[in-house]
Amino acid sequence: MGRSEHLLGTLELLILKTLERGPNHGFGITLHVETVSDGLLRMEEGSLYPALHRLEKDKLIRGAWRQTENGRKARFYTLTAAGERRLAEAETNWAAVSKGVQRVLRFA
Repeated sequence: MGRSEHLLGTLELLILKTLERGPNHGFGITLHVETVSDGLLRMEEGSLYPALHRLEKDKLIRGAWRQTENGRKARFYTLTAAGERRLAEAETNWAAVSKGVQRVLRFA
């Protein structure tokens, strides 16, 4: 992954990290990220669902239809072994990017 792709991989990182906690559906992923970030991070459907489809196509997550707690049908996603490896890589990359941004902010 190139340096410019690190920033573009943020959505992927957030999705994979959320799924590390266990299976979840799209709205649940969105809600988790928004809640944990105190509302600072929001995922739009137009970005989230294409990302979920891409991650599933790349075999980083697996989706299956199930019923939610309130009886609705939803696609629940789980992290695969390949997804776990990608998450570890993405966390390392994010730490490096974050460190670089902090340096610029400190010395700019």
